[in-house]
Formats: sequence, structure tokens, C-alpha cells
Amino acid sequence: MKTLNAGTRAPDFHLPDQDGKVQELDQLLLRGPVVLFFFPTPGSGGCTREAVHFRDLATRFAEVGAHRVGISMDDVVTMGAFAESELLDYPLLADTDGSVAEAYGVRRRFVTPVKRATFVIDEHQQVTEVIQSETSMTAHADRALEVLARLARLA
Repeated sequence: MKTLNAGTRAPDFHLPDQDGKVQELDQLLLRGPVVLFFFPTPGSGGCTREAVHFRDLATRFAEVGAHRVGISMDDVVTMGAFAESELLDYPLLADTDGSVAEAYGVRRRFVTPVKRATFVIDEHQQVTEVIQSETSMTAHADRALEVLARLARLA
């Protein structure tokens, strides 16, 4: 399946976070735009740099009214340990069967379980931007903030 494009409707999901609480896209969107980032392996060097960069930009995401949500195919326990070790202040969702990764077109069969991809989703559940980079760990959060700032100016 091809990765979703900007302008498409973001697929719904109902997944447990690192604390076992079920998170739903439609409920998250009630509080503002969602920046949903898929990452391959919690605790790996690249994924840690990416997740920590999202953490470190918390104030800037709050300024544009957006919520950060990470998602991986690992289980709740692994996500909890990763969130705790890196002091992550946002939900990490456990997509253990890969169904959400499949719906967003980022599931892989080889190399890593998912592509590193970020989706900026507006309050109407539209994907407004897709950011993909396997090697630039800061590009995802930085580009999402640029897009959100532009959308805020247009509103």
C-alpha cells in the first residue's frame, strides 16, 4: 500500500498508549491538530533522537495548538519503558498488529516494521502534510511545526 498523501482523510484508530489507555484519533482531534509520527524501534539511536526532539519542542507545539502522538508496532510495556526512560510527555501508541501502520501506508515487510513518517492531521481529520525522512531525525518535528504555523496564519 502506498503512503497516504496530503489531502486524504486520516484513518481512524483506537490504540492503547504507554499507560494502557485507549487513544482514539477523533477524540484527540477535539483538542486540536494531531502530529502523528510513526517510528520503527523504540530505544534505537534514531528513534530516540526523533522522539526526544518532539519532546523538546513541546512549547512550540502547544503554541500552535497541536498534539504530538508517536506510534510503533511495539507493545505497551516497551512503549512505557521508552516513554519513561526518555521522559516523553506525549502518548506513544502500541500498534502491535500493524493495522494502523497498514492503513497509513507505512508498514514494511523487510528492514524495519514501519517507515519513519509523520502525518500532520487537522481538526477535520484531513492529512495536511506527510513528512518522510529515514535519516534526518529532526526533520519530522521541524517540518510539522512549519506547516502548523502556516495553517495558523491562514486561519
